[in-house]
Amino acid sequence: MNTKTASKIIPLKQPKINVITLGCSKNLYDSEVLMGQLKGNSLNVVHESNNINKDDIVVINTCGFIDNAKQESIDTILQYSQLKEEGKVSKVIVTGCLSERYKPELESEITNVDAFFGTNDLQNILHSLGANYKHELIGERLLTTPSHFAYFKIAEGCNRPCSFCAIPLMRGKHVSTEMEALVHEAKILAANGTKELILIAQDLTYYGLDIYGKRNLDELLRRLSDINGIEWIRLQYAYPSGFPMEILDAMNERENICKYLDMPLQHITDNMLKSMRRGITKQKTIDIVNQIRDKVPNIAMRTTLICGYPGETERDFEEMLRWVEDTRFDRLGCFTYSHEEKTHAHNLVDDVPDEVKQERVDAIMELQQGISFDINQEKVGNTYKVLVDRKEGDFFIGRTEYDSPEVDNEVLIDASTGYAANGTFVNVHIERAEDFDLYGQIVK
Repeated sequence: MNTKTASKIIPLKQPKINVITLGCSKNLYDSEVLMGQLKGNSLNVVHESNNINKDDIVVINTCGFIDNAKQESIDTILQYSQLKEEGKVSKVIVTGCLSERYKPELESEITNVDAFFGTNDLQNILHSLGANYKHELIGERLLTTPSHFAYFKIAEGCNRPCSFCAIPLMRGKHVSTEMEALVHEAKILAANGTKELILIAQDLTYYGLDIYGKRNLDELLRRLSDINGIEWIRLQYAYPSGFPMEILDAMNERENICKYLDMPLQHITDNMLKSMRRGITKQKTIDIVNQIRDKVPNIAMRTTLICGYPGETERDFEEMLRWVEDTRFDRLGCFTYSHEEKTHAHNLVDDVPDEVKQERVDAIMELQQGISFDINQEKVGNTYKVLVDRKEGDFFIGRTEYDSPEVDNEVLIDASTGYAANGTFVNVHIERAEDFDLYGQIVK
């Protein structure tokens, strides 16, 4: 008999895979799918952890859409590549739009990154991390949002020819996800407590054309609406040209399809719309907004605009400013034009000075601030169904069906008027309003 004391075997600590996500909600969705696969391979995966260890692997999901986003992505890559040089992380892997668009340049300039992958390289990324792509995990992902809402990508890529946009260069042509797969994914989310689906794509309204031969978003909406547990379905990124009005019929028929539509319109003058290759005129734009509001009278419409596109004159801008004032969008974002390589507009002269671009954005947003204030004042005295996202201090923070997370209004609910757990719905009587916030009390 061996009387020697056996040595205790100490298991090696598994390194973390820390996924960093930059850019839009579509990137966030991709990161969640990647993380779901990694977790399904029994790997230790976290999202944007500040607890860094020398054995950790960092995966950076980059954005390459406009100059500011590209710079943020480059700065983040440099930050973590420096940490690798210092021995504070073991590997750095880069994926996403910036990597898809500029892979050769990045490889030559930032040489200590272990690997660069594009936007459709999920299986290769997994293999580089010692994982296998598991088909049985399709539809499952590791949510980074609060569990009661989830971004829900129904298609990839874009077929639109917009002159200023580099998305087709990074994401390719439009590819719809089959309806059965989407219904399956939504049922998994609902079973895990998700109550709000936020439908996203480069162009929601094109859904189905490539695989069903017709625009099929209205049918998808009805299928998703039938799923037990899904209480809100929200539409983001609808394109105006060829907009399928059947969507609005579904919205009117089903209480759990939010009376909310995000439709980026970009500009309003005919010469700007033509140069932008938007496939629509000023009058048709005005007509479609009016038709949408006529069909769904209480709909909240959100849009985004671009200031400083090549050739934009003061007259163009003034016309857009008057249109914003007349149209009174519920929500509006505005951005300065970014001159992107390999886009059609890059052949034009970027002739509006940066300071003029910014002045025009500021003027639009100042006008919209007043419009938002007036619209919010009209809500005072009314009671709304509110989904609670979180608690901060003396307030529960939530949203009505007319507000998407992060970009729209929030409702601040006096916590002394009742209890509201995260992810629950409460009725809130609005007591006062500011530019972008509503304040209210819980109503029994």
